[in-house]
Amino acid sequence: MHSKASLLDIHERSHRSLAKLLEHCRSLSADDLQRRLEGFGEATVPLQLHHVIAAEQYWIGVLQGRMETDDTSAAYPTIDALEAFRQQIAAQTVAYLQAASDEELNTARPMVTYGGKQVELQPAHVVLRPLMHIYHHQGQVLAMCRLLGKPGSGMDFPLA
Repeated sequence: MHSKASLLDIHERSHRSLAKLLEHCRSLSADDLQRRLEGFGEATVPLQLHHVIAAEQYWIGVLQGRMETDDTSAAYPTIDALEAFRQQIAAQTVAYLQAASDEELNTARPMVTYGGKQVELQPAHVVLRPLMHIYHHQGQVLAMCRLLGKPGSGMDFPLA
């Protein structure tokens, strides 16, 4: 069973790690930010970061009965723009969690996902999905940074 308090804690820690990654990416030049690196799904660092944040936006929208797909990655070419987007979406998730009861978070219910597909999902798992997704793409962004000559470290899930 998941609690609102534990999900808020995991969310805060995950976003602390993501914010640290964004801060590390400030060390990349404008050219490096736009350099295409094949083999990573999204081929640039900003596209990877946008994908991570937009995934949380999408899943919180699913929880609230909205289909939010942010296909405007071009609107976030800078780390400042991506950090503002991260803060906006993190605030939406926090607002959702603060308003939800533990019972609601742990009770599966029908939800509509991409393509109009209706599936029964547990809201707590839907909240956790994009938070786990952060770490998958964080590894990809750090590998990209390493290839661009700016290796980073110390961005694992914060224990303290």
